[in-house]
Amino acid sequence: MMITRVSTYTFGNVRYDLFERTHVIGILNVTPDSFSDGGQYYGTEQAFKRGLDMVEGGADFIDVGGESTRPGSEPVPLDEELRRVLPVIERLAKSTDVPISIDTYKSAVAERALDAGATIVNDISGFHFDSQIPDVVANHHGSVILMHIKGTPKTMQDHPHYDDVIEEVCSYLREGIQLAESKGIEQIFVDPGIGFGKTLEHNLEIIRKLRELERFGYPIIIGPSRKSFIGKILDLPVDQRLEGTTAAVAVSIMNGANVIRVHDVKELKRVAKVVDAIVHS
Repeated sequence: MMITRVSTYTFGNVRYDLFERTHVIGILNVTPDSFSDGGQYYGTEQAFKRGLDMVEGGADFIDVGGESTRPGSEPVPLDEELRRVLPVIERLAKSTDVPISIDTYKSAVAERALDAGATIVNDISGFHFDSQIPDVVANHHGSVILMHIKGTPKTMQDHPHYDDVIEEVCSYLREGIQLAESKGIEQIFVDPGIGFGKTLEHNLEIIRKLRELERFGYPIIIGPSRKSFIGKILDLPVDQRLEGTTAAVAVSIMNGANVIRVHDVKELKRVAKVVDAIVHS
């Protein structure tokens, strides 16, 4: 049974009803090696301009990340991750009211990013990797995206197995939610972690049964953008997966997604508007 929670979230001067329409997170990778656009927005100036382009395209949030979490990736040293993300967050925070999230599982990065103007921490580990990050979010009165991952980015695609993928994902998320709630964090998002320790079949099942995550009563985020499961279905490289992403996003919204995390903001914002009109009219 779905738990009723407050649907209006506040980020600085911005207020969103997360259940009223589908919201869009623009992915801004400030890295040389991300799976989809590695190096394209690596410099501060390029990343800043890309962030503004996504705002112009209709992004409701900008998610800034300084460490690639593609399958097999190695962790980035703390100083390097900070060097990549902080100047971008600072400039965007001064230039737009669109809320900024920091994509990190490290408490030190989260704290500096929140000080620099971010208001959300997007933790791929769902509060499972760094025991100090829940306190950092709580002390800054921040919001959090809790995602499911099986293993670590380096190992997550080494033959992932589940007896029941939906129930195991939900059990993992529940642990993070309970920790967040115990710290007084009120604005929580849940993300099943498409591609993070899942096979093609696991990803498809999650999208089909996405509404199972409504049991938590928090907004559901889905991030299928350009992922390898789309490449496997279509036998296409990363730069030719827009149509596949569009299909996955449309079905996810119809199955309960409240927020979509994407690279192609302008195009997927339009898709979301059409699907919202069909679903909510």
